[in-house]
Amino acid sequence: MLLRQPGLLVAVVTFATLDLAIAAQTTTAVTYEAFGAVGDGKTDDLPAICKAHAHANEQRLPVRSNPKATYHLGRQALTAIIQTDTDWSTSKFIIDDSKGVENQGRSLFEVRSRLQPVTLKIDRLKAGQKQLYLRPKTDCLVFVENKNKRLFIRRGRNQNDGTKQSEVFILRQDGTIEHDIDWDYDRVTRVIAEPIDEDVLNLRGGDFTQIANQANATENHGYWARNIKIQRSRVVVEGLTQHVTGEGKFGGPYNGFLAASRCAHVMLRNCKVDGHKTYVKIGSAGKPVPMGTYGYQATYVIDMRMIHCTTGTDIMDRSRWGVVASNFMKDFRVEDCVLSRVDVHQGVSGDYIIRNTTLGHAGLNATGRGRLIVENSTLMGRNLVNFRQDYGSTWKGSVEIKNSRWIPGNRNESSPSLFGVNNDGQHDFGYPCYMPQTIKIDGLIIDDAKQGKGYKGAVFFDDMLKGTRKDLKSPYHLTKKIEVRGLKTTHSMKPRISTNPKMAELIDVMGL
Repeated sequence: MLLRQPGLLVAVVTFATLDLAIAAQTTTAVTYEAFGAVGDGKTDDLPAICKAHAHANEQRLPVRSNPKATYHLGRQALTAIIQTDTDWSTSKFIIDDSKGVENQGRSLFEVRSRLQPVTLKIDRLKAGQKQLYLRPKTDCLVFVENKNKRLFIRRGRNQNDGTKQSEVFILRQDGTIEHDIDWDYDRVTRVIAEPIDEDVLNLRGGDFTQIANQANATENHGYWARNIKIQRSRVVVEGLTQHVTGEGKFGGPYNGFLAASRCAHVMLRNCKVDGHKTYVKIGSAGKPVPMGTYGYQATYVIDMRMIHCTTGTDIMDRSRWGVVASNFMKDFRVEDCVLSRVDVHQGVSGDYIIRNTTLGHAGLNATGRGRLIVENSTLMGRNLVNFRQDYGSTWKGSVEIKNSRWIPGNRNESSPSLFGVNNDGQHDFGYPCYMPQTIKIDGLIIDDAKQGKGYKGAVFFDDMLKGTRKDLKSPYHLTKKIEVRGLKTTHSMKPRISTNPKMAELIDVMGL
């Protein structure tokens, strides 16, 4: 069932409707065994699985695995293309990367649309633009790029020269643009327009065990895939589980096991994906940096929703990397989840919403613009919200905190900051940088009773006055207004604006 709201088409699929759909197709569902899969946990079943999906795609039939089987996915550079509803039920899958594979960058499954890209020519765009003269035959997800301009010029130990200016938006048949253009494009050098499917593709079940690779960091040649990649709009992944085993002294980093890219209206529901052990490499600045492996990952996705998703590892285990990462997002929602981290690296715009959720040691991280909302949630990171300093600690928009709890992650810190911001104005990130322009707190408990002996009380921000001089390369714009209501602490100390009292003279605070 599809629900249309203004500017949004939301896929809603319940277990009941999915069960009815699968029951009705049982007699025509394609099985892996029909194409030679053994399901004994030892035989390489990936070639048979690829053939089964190819046949199902051609005949437009659903796929249903054997609930009692254990399918080994082998080491071959093969990818099963999924274009029809697939029910993995309680089937088990083994992914053994411990002895190496033919192509570490190859996905095991790719969810793709059967619709072909269309040709569109766009010369330039303006931030906030609402209309194009184009009239595509179907609604499209449009990717645009300007190769001549760089944004997100990263600072720090993973420093780089930035990313080509780019984003995605939805273009309706009448030329209306949905999900506002974020940047001014004086020239568009690349356009990819992909029709948005009218129907929802459902991917259900599956219990995956991934035996981790043993690559030495000095021999690492990039991220491993060996995952499930989603490159189709309107997809629901329901009830999938992934376990990680066999991590040793060394290991190469993975991209997300569930990885969505260049698509819209994606829902992950009731999924559980393990966090990976953190390894260390030498970064681009010549210094040691941790290598990030993610369980859930999304890039260039519009309307991404995670509902009742968890991680199978302890969310407070600092030896494990944060489990969720994303880039170039528009409208990202996390609801009723328990996760070690939710992170946006190279930007989210629109709504970034955390609701009824618990986040562990790596907390909530953000870069971007729009509305950031935390509601009815418990966060245990070093900050209530960390605005990533390697991308300028920038959030051009508003922050709303409602009926939530923050447990500072570092008990030895004398004055932990609710909002992690750090920008000295000495680096050009490719865009102007902002602290949240307005912050509204309506019900927040700072659970700081167990802080150490040197505790001096929480602060809203670190000392950012050093970023307000006029001679800086990239001035940092301070917050204009904070509204506070219903803020409580479990410690006797009342929170301050900053460790520097002069910050209070520059920011309008109401209710503190």
